[in-house]
Amino acid sequence: MAVESSAVAAPRLNWTGLALAMLGAIGFSGKAIIVKLAYRHGVDAVTLLMWRMLLALPFFLAMAWWSGRGKPALTRRDWRDIAVLGFTGYYLASYLDFAGLAYISASLERLILYLNPTLVLLLSVVFFHHRLQARQVLALAISYAGVVAVFAHELSFDGRSTVIGAALVFASAISYAVYLALSGKVVQRLGSLRLAGLASSVACALCIGQFLLVKPLAAAWVPTPVMWLSLLNSTACTVAPVLMVMLAIARIGAPLSSQVGMVGPMSTLIMGVLILGEPMNGWIALGTVLVLGGVFLVGLKPAARPG
Repeated sequence: MAVESSAVAAPRLNWTGLALAMLGAIGFSGKAIIVKLAYRHGVDAVTLLMWRMLLALPFFLAMAWWSGRGKPALTRRDWRDIAVLGFTGYYLASYLDFAGLAYISASLERLILYLNPTLVLLLSVVFFHHRLQARQVLALAISYAGVVAVFAHELSFDGRSTVIGAALVFASAISYAVYLALSGKVVQRLGSLRLAGLASSVACALCIGQFLLVKPLAAAWVPTPVMWLSLLNSTACTVAPVLMVMLAIARIGAPLSSQVGMVGPMSTLIMGVLILGEPMNGWIALGTVLVLGGVFLVGLKPAARPG
């Protein structure tokens, strides 16, 4: 009977993991939509990011405390790594992304950010002497061709803004790729949930500090809709997706979670059309298919050689 119960329970856990990975990807993708909606009320990136991180800070502190119970105290090396990863992966990447969204569509932003796996691969080639396989070269070509297609389409409407926005978001993707490349050993040492909570808390402090340095305190007063959007951004599009993706990885593993995450760009595209009124045409559809196809190829494991 016990064997039968385990056999029945396994698929259920698998579907739970798939659902968590999908919801997490959609939650992360919704951030771009919320930011674009907030910009309609005249708020700037520094202020908007400050409110997002200020409202998310209690959740991240609680996450770090919960996941650190009974664990060894953090060393000076741990704090140094947490500070570096918090700066690159959560503060700098977030700020550049928010700044870029003021210039380009949510659809193009999500496609550029989705190049992260290819950027991690390129970083491993430059710094760790990784050799590219023919399949990986093809995957890179396909992915970047997709982004170029959508970029060229937007460039024809607003050239200067598209260049600025795409450059900022691409810099954000590079910053997050650096975080991904550096975080492997730290995750093994501290655990993914603890690292996410601590690094995100560091980023929250940096975002709040940035606001206090460059803005007068009176700038914190924003229209009521921006406050509600910031609350939604900090919970449904920041904290909740982090938790859901972590839980999904625990159930179905990182590779499958990453593949399920491909719903992210599609959900951004759909929400951009339905909520923001962004255009939907053949160029955007082609670019989305190419980027998703290229990232999928990057994530494929090479076939095992016989005997």
